[in-house]
Amino acid sequence: MTMDGGRALVLGGGGVAGIAWEAGLLTGLAERGVDLTEADLIVGTSAGSVVGAFAAHGADLAAAVEAMQGRTRGATADAAGSGGVDPETVLSAFAILFDTSLDPQEARARLGAMALEAPVGERGAVLEELGRMLPRQEWPQRRLIVTGVDAEDGSFAPWDADSGVPLAAAVRASCSVPCVFPPVEIGGRRYMDGGTRSVTNADLAKGASAVVVLEPMGHLTPRETLRRELAELGDARTAVIGPDQAAIETFGTDILNPALYGPGFQAGLNQAAAAVEQIRPVWES
Repeated sequence: MTMDGGRALVLGGGGVAGIAWEAGLLTGLAERGVDLTEADLIVGTSAGSVVGAFAAHGADLAAAVEAMQGRTRGATADAAGSGGVDPETVLSAFAILFDTSLDPQEARARLGAMALEAPVGERGAVLEELGRMLPRQEWPQRRLIVTGVDAEDGSFAPWDADSGVPLAAAVRASCSVPCVFPPVEIGGRRYMDGGTRSVTNADLAKGASAVVVLEPMGHLTPRETLRRELAELGDARTAVIGPDQAAIETFGTDILNPALYGPGFQAGLNQAAAAVEQIRPVWES
């Protein structure tokens, strides 16, 4: 999967907040003459897989977010957000990933076991709806990688058009937050959120000459993982953009809240004015 030059866009995970903010930021950047959706490769993890699918198909991101907002407007948190899920259970589950005494794949397998046993089966309907909302059901011509993790053995699963996995299934699996949504069955195996391996998975852009990373959860995640991934990119020009303070305050504590579609998009749109100065020299050099 290593690239031979070219430009890559890495879209990280971050729930509803991440979808909206990334879409707003990309829209604002394009309005300022820097269109990151023209990337030779788009890597999407969790929320980033949704935005990546729309971007790679050339869809209108503002219209996409408006449609998502319309689908969930008036819905209860239990139907469309994180309602009914014990936050403490989720936090304790994810703590396994930061246990340095465990091999990373073993840690993911232990988290996967919890995900497989979590009583959240009815919430699979949320992921099904997400898959139906994609602009197309087939993979785009522009190269897109969607990330997932095997919930049974913790192995990493990067899917693309050559994987034989339907795009909607890949996106649903990538968005299957452990203990919030049920793992998604693909080819007889069950998969969970690609963010359990990394919220960015930027190392998949190895070989690119320029890489822009958008990480909605940059203010909440340890920096060491991203530093290792950027080191894998060698001498590539890189720019990493996380949410500014205004966006962080907009996100609040429930990043899965469907009420964030509108405010999150506007936060990304607003941040584009400052972000373009960091991104342009990397993207256009």
